Amino acid sequence: MPDQAARRELEARHTAEFLRVKALAERGVATAQHSLGFMYVNGQGVPRNYELAVAWYRMAASSGLEQAQYNLGVMYQKGQGVAQDLSQALYWYRQAAEQGYVQAQYNLGWLYAKGQGTPVDVHEALHWFGKAAAQGDPGAQHNLGMMYEGGKGVAQDVAQAVDWYRKAAEQNYARSQFNLALRYDSGQGIARDVQQAIHWFRKAAEQGYAPAQFNLGLRYDKGQDLPQDSEKAILWYGRAGEQGHASSQFNLALIYDAGHGVARDPQLALAWFRRAAEQGHAAAQDNLGLRYEHGQGVEQDHAQAAHWYRQAAEQGFAGAQYHLGQLHDAGHGVAQDPAAALDWYRKAAEQGHLRAQFDLALRFESGNGVQQDEREAAYWYRKAADQDYAPAQYALGQLLDRDDTGTVDPRQATLWYRKAAEQGHALAQFALGLRHDSGHGAERDYEAAHFWYLCAARQGHARAQFNLGVMYAAGQGVPSDLVEAYAWLHRAGAAGIAPAANYLRRVSARMEPALLAQANGYIGAA
Repeated sequence: MPDQAARRELEARHTAEFLRVKALAERGVATAQHSLGFMYVNGQGVPRNYELAVAWYRMAASSGLEQAQYNLGVMYQKGQGVAQDLSQALYWYRQAAEQGYVQAQYNLGWLYAKGQGTPVDVHEALHWFGKAAAQGDPGAQHNLGMMYEGGKGVAQDVAQAVDWYRKAAEQNYARSQFNLALRYDSGQGIARDVQQAIHWFRKAAEQGYAPAQFNLGLRYDKGQDLPQDSEKAILWYGRAGEQGHASSQFNLALIYDAGHGVARDPQLALAWFRRAAEQGHAAAQDNLGLRYEHGQGVEQDHAQAAHWYRQAAEQGFAGAQYHLGQLHDAGHGVAQDPAAALDWYRKAAEQGHLRAQFDLALRFESGNGVQQDEREAAYWYRKAADQDYAPAQYALGQLLDRDDTGTVDPRQATLWYRKAAEQGHALAQFALGLRHDSGHGAERDYEAAHFWYLCAARQGHARAQFNLGVMYAAGQGVPSDLVEAYAWLHRAGAAGIAPAANYLRRVSARMEPALLAQANGYIGAA
């Protein structure tokens, strides 16, 4: 009851004030006409009525009252109580701006900057932002900073931009606090100072500015310039994410998906991925597509997977382009279409997607769904090989070794085999061993051949095991060791290398019974 009584009392006061102001307005008092218009806009003491507000604002504006001119401009800009008319908004803002009304100067600057109601005119924008900034308007100071930073309407001057950002930041203008932090972080226009950067990021974040909240979250998440703290990362990502900041939503999803510093929560991760994806975050869309494709946390649905992949692919996200290509290849969730698959693989490959480059090369080499073209295959293998992808390095070596490619280059082939071999690629290790063994495309070097055969053999490469056995038997590149020879030949034979059996008999014939027993025991132990 007390609240109702207080409300009735307030309403009575508003009504009385309305009647008082209305009487003055009807007698032609401009300030009262403006106040009456304001009351109609806000429904203060009278039902809200934009049309009447415009009428009273116009009367006061025509008398030269700058605040009324500004508010009339606002009504025209928003289309409230009158048809939207940006040229009229421009006219009334100018009337007020020329009288020094700071908010009108700011809004007039924006209309010129955006080309609303007038052609874009960065010089006029700079002029009016400058007028408002000189009166201390933080929004105008910020916009001046952006114009100096980008060199719009004025020579680019990052130091001058920083000065304007600082003026606005010191008035707690969050966007300028954020931009000032970025400048401290990058050292552009000011000496780099990470602590000052964090100070201003935090100032903006505490005012609810989502990009600054994301930035703080990222630093706590990665332990960059701040101690790694997943809980604080979640706090700041969460605040930004609840405001719809898609990158924060995506990073929250990654944290919960991996259980990085917090309990793993796949369903919560999925919810954040979905929120980011629905806002158009390409990586989240691709991630959601993967979940539908593989039935992770959702019922498997290839059509939904294709939907989300396509959303991201059409934004140019290479991973999604590759995944969509795979669906078209298999006919999962979309019509099977090798041409469409090839098109999406190429789009991803041209952006540097490693697996797309490799798969595209495989198709051109084999002629699967495309005309066989080994030069094109070599081109894409090289792209992937340059990213240190060992299978592509090995495949490129093979192409450079073949007579039918027209680009035979044994020395180059050796270089690519070596790159793959050094990454542990067993086929490349064997190929490199063969080259040193035969002197083809490399210096004949039995010790090097033995080393690379041994690397491949330890990974189960049967031919390498056989060649290694032969080398131990002959003492080639390594001291003769019949026990080692016997062991490697035995493994090669068990793996299906037919000549191993004959070599094994020859080695056995050279061994004393005790040594043979030792070798058989060695095999058993192995």
